[in-house]
Amino acid sequence: MIGLPASTELQMPRIDIADVPEIQGTGYPPPYDAPCAERVRQRLGDAGGLADFGVNLMRLPPGNWSSQRHWHSAEDEFVYVLEGELTLIEDGGETVLRAGDCAAFPKNSGNGHHMINRSNATAVYLEVGSRSPVDVITCADIDMMSPSSDGRFLHKDGKPYSGT
Repeated sequence: MIGLPASTELQMPRIDIADVPEIQGTGYPPPYDAPCAERVRQRLGDAGGLADFGVNLMRLPPGNWSSQRHWHSAEDEFVYVLEGELTLIEDGGETVLRAGDCAAFPKNSGNGHHMINRSNATAVYLEVGSRSPVDVITCADIDMMSPSSDGRFLHKDGKPYSGT
C-alpha cells in the first residue's frame, strides 16, 4: 500500500479469542450481582489494545441477565447477537433479539436497558461501547450508579456501597 510504513502493511493484528481471559459475573455488590452471576465476558478490545472504544464477547447462559437495567450518561452502546436469543428490556417494553439482530443505545438517553436470556441455550453477543472517562452508569430500577472514572458502585446519593 502506498503511503503506509512497511510494518503497517505486513501486520495482521489477529486476536486469538482462546487467549483472552474470561471474566465471569459482575462487580455489582450483592444482591445485585446474582442475576448476572454466570455471564462470561471476554474483553476483545483490551486484548487488541484499543483505547477509544471497547468490544466484549459475551456469553449469557439461560436465566441470566446481561446487567442490571442501566443507561450511560456519556457513552454510546451497541449490541449484536451472534448466537441464540435474548429478550431486550428497556423503558418502552420488551423485544426479542435473535442471531443477526442488533440494538443501539445513544448516550444520555435515560433509556434503562438490559437483556435476559429466557431461552434454553446460551446466547452469544458482541457488546461495543465508547470509553468515556466522564461516563456515569445509572441503574434504572435500583439505587445504584457507577462513575467510569473509578468503577465504584454507589448509591444514587453518592454514598458507596459497604465493602466497595
